[in-house]
Amino acid sequence: MAKKTKYYVVWKGHQPGVYDQWPAAQAQIHEFTGALFKSFPSKQEADQALKAGPKTYLTSTPGKRPPGRTTATSGKTSHSAIIWRSISVDAACSGNPGPMEYQGVDTQTKDQLFHVAFDLGTNNIGEFLGIVHALALLQKQNLPNLPIYTDSATAMAWVRNKKAKTTLERTPRTAKLYELIDRGEAWLRNNTYTNPILKWETKRWGEIPADFGRKG
Repeated sequence: MAKKTKYYVVWKGHQPGVYDQWPAAQAQIHEFTGALFKSFPSKQEADQALKAGPKTYLTSTPGKRPPGRTTATSGKTSHSAIIWRSISVDAACSGNPGPMEYQGVDTQTKDQLFHVAFDLGTNNIGEFLGIVHALALLQKQNLPNLPIYTDSATAMAWVRNKKAKTTLERTPRTAKLYELIDRGEAWLRNNTYTNPILKWETKRWGEIPADFGRKG
């Protein structure tokens, strides 16, 4: 078995920490402005560097190399590279509110991973539930670093705040939907996750792979 030669410290990113695989570390810095990261040859050095902070390792004086015997450097990540090994989620709503559905797909293959529909909801609710559904799925599959793409800044904020700030009225017709919303909020309060939730850049990349294709 080949000996592992690199560990990656992410000081500033979606989820700071030490990662033993580059794709996992890359997911933490992707689309994160001012990300700070560096590679180290041993887990011990990486752990020490994480505790010490980036200044010791990412700055140097003339004629003196910073400690750490590293090869990677800090800097901004590419804003055009898509992390294909990821899940993309999206929602569709006929009217707002109206019949609503959301789904999650493999970003690269577009294979559907889950799909849920309700006879009344809103697009923002669907986007929110799609992200939470993906987070719970990845936790069950023990994939703690796989990114999730969404094109909804509103849903990202709701997930960060662990609260779906919808004005949709609670009625017998929306009871099942609200049951799922309540479960989603409870899951966010009671679970931790390291999966980066990334904004899909529609203007740059086109429609998100989970798009239902009903625009226009």
